[in-house]
Amino acid sequence: MNIFEVLGMLAAIITTAAFLPQVYKTWKTKDTKALSLTMYVSFFIGVSLWLVYGFYLNSLPMILANGITAISTLILIGLKLKYK
Repeated sequence: MNIFEVLGMLAAIITTAAFLPQVYKTWKTKDTKALSLTMYVSFFIGVSLWLVYGFYLNSLPMILANGITAISTLILIGLKLKYK
C-alpha cells in the first residue's frame, strides 16, 4: 500500500465516521424534522455513483467509504419516510 492509498483510507475513515453520529442521533430520537429528503436522496445517488467508480478503479478506500455511507444514507432516508 503506497502513501496515497493510506491517505485515501484515512480520508475514507474520517468522512464515513463523521456521517455516523447523524444516523445514530436520528435513530435514537426519531426526530427527522430537520433532515432534507431531497438532499439525502441526491446525496445517496452521488455516493452510489462514487461507489461504482470505486469498483471501476478497484479502490478499496472508495468502495468501503461509499458503501458504508450509501447504507447509512439509506437508513436516514428510511427513517425520514417512517417518522415524517
